[in-house]
Amino acid sequence: MKHLQLSDQPLPHGRGSVCRSLQSRDREGAVQSDWSAHATSGVTLLELLLAVSLLSLLSVGIMTALRVGVTAMEKANTRLMDNRRMAGVQRILEQQIAGFLPVAAEYSAVPGGPLNKMSFFQGEPQSMRFVSTFSLEEAARGYPRILEFQVVPGEAGQGVRLVVNEHLYTGPVSAGIFCLGSAPDPSLGVSVPLFRPIEVGSHSFVLADRLAFCRFFYQETLPRPPLVRWVPHWVQPLLPPAVRIEMGPLGEDAAKVQPLTLTAPLRVNRVVLGTYAP
Repeated sequence: MKHLQLSDQPLPHGRGSVCRSLQSRDREGAVQSDWSAHATSGVTLLELLLAVSLLSLLSVGIMTALRVGVTAMEKANTRLMDNRRMAGVQRILEQQIAGFLPVAAEYSAVPGGPLNKMSFFQGEPQSMRFVSTFSLEEAARGYPRILEFQVVPGEAGQGVRLVVNEHLYTGPVSAGIFCLGSAPDPSLGVSVPLFRPIEVGSHSFVLADRLAFCRFFYQETLPRPPLVRWVPHWVQPLLPPAVRIEMGPLGEDAAKVQPLTLTAPLRVNRVVLGTYAP
């Protein structure tokens, strides 16, 4: 078997020059291709500025969308809390009036004098005071409390607000601390019970705020038609059959729960100062 052997002898002059020329052309083409690759692999200043501008616009758009979303979430949360607060006010007032206790107050007109009795219920257009088994601190599970409702001016003089004070009720003497006796009222023509003014301070709890008005009315039974009427002052020794609290919002907002007029009966089936046989 014959093998092909390459000769070490140089090629003829013509053939060698052709090969060298081809090799030089190949090297020049490779160098030119390398320079072309380096020339086209970079970016220009204009392209860099455009890329930075697009990235900035994209970042601004993302931040704007996030801010709009956070603002909308905060507004929705605030509106939800306002609605819950207003619904809670209605529920608290209903439970406080539903827990009404008909009690008598024992007081002394002069220090060290004899004790007098009166039905403990204060009913005025802007104030109301009575004893209830429901309190904000202990709900219906604790001791009875003396509740003092008062309508006061709102913050910065805008509208009014409804506040309540709670005092522990331990018996007729504890209720008599707030009584001053009775005196004739020239405008009503009858003798009316007198109470100490309701003090509003840091211990007071704000039930409803930003109200255009808040008024108390008391149902009076009549012997003839219309049989019942609502009066702003309660001066009778007997307790009223029902209480009405009228509230109106300071600003109309259809998206919020608005304060409504609350009418609640006083479920009393006994006379406070009456004497019952054993």
